[in-house]
Amino acid sequence: MQISLNWAKYLGRFMKDTLFLLSPGFNDGEGAPYYCPACTIFEGLLHLYPQLAEQIEVHRVDFPRPRPQIIALIGEENQSCPVLVLGTPSKGTDLNIKRSGARQFIDDPQAIGHYLSEAYGIPRPH
Repeated sequence: MQISLNWAKYLGRFMKDTLFLLSPGFNDGEGAPYYCPACTIFEGLLHLYPQLAEQIEVHRVDFPRPRPQIIALIGEENQSCPVLVLGTPSKGTDLNIKRSGARQFIDDPQAIGHYLSEAYGIPRPH
């Protein structure tokens, strides 16, 4: 798989924590369009705490796979959404942090919420 030039440049620079969400209104069989309930939680969180959107990178990706922006960072096997790719290594062990190569990421919505709370000082999920 080829990585676009823009993403190759992105990979080479200092990276903020990056949250990937599915773009709403996607098609996946009968009854479409759909939205991802877990991604919508973070859309709401970004609306409630707009400073969070200024502190992290947020990318909305299309539903069909492959999702090259995510694959470029954490591999083809980890392209589910929502996913938070950490910009700097974390030593937290209770947040279900996973690793792909040199990158760490969180793909559990509850754990993403707790990480964002701890790292950015917003209220935590209940």
